[in-house]
Amino acid sequence: MITEHLKMTGALTVEKNGEVVHRINNLVVTAGKNLVASRLAGAGSSITHMAVGSGTLAAAASQTALASELQRNALTVSGGSVVNNTVEYASTWAAGYGTGALTEAGLFTAAASGTMLARTVFSVVNKGANDAITITWTITIS
Repeated sequence: MITEHLKMTGALTVEKNGEVVHRINNLVVTAGKNLVASRLAGAGSSITHMAVGSGTLAAAASQTALASELQRNALTVSGGSVVNNTVEYASTWAAGYGTGALTEAGLFTAAASGTMLARTVFSVVNKGANDAITITWTITIS
């Protein structure tokens, strides 16, 4: 008998003003796994947006939104960049956008609401009005 287990994992890098301040793993949520399954069948939407927030609630498989979303941005490349078994997503919050005590991030299929693929919570990154934050998120299928 052949047994194969398909697994999705993710990790992201948070840069503030060009300096890496966090490298964090994420949780691919149940709604995100369902989205991937629907995409395999030719249905569903692509991941097009990333959001940041100030919530500190631990990531859980049943979540469908950030705990306290501050701002959502379009991805640098809509749908992400695929290389072999990974998809990389990136977004930048320029000076004046997404300002606050950032502690969470998520990947979504829409500019508002939509399906959340993944969520993570991290130690606070204080983004002032003159700071720029870039998050690069890699989802690996193994």
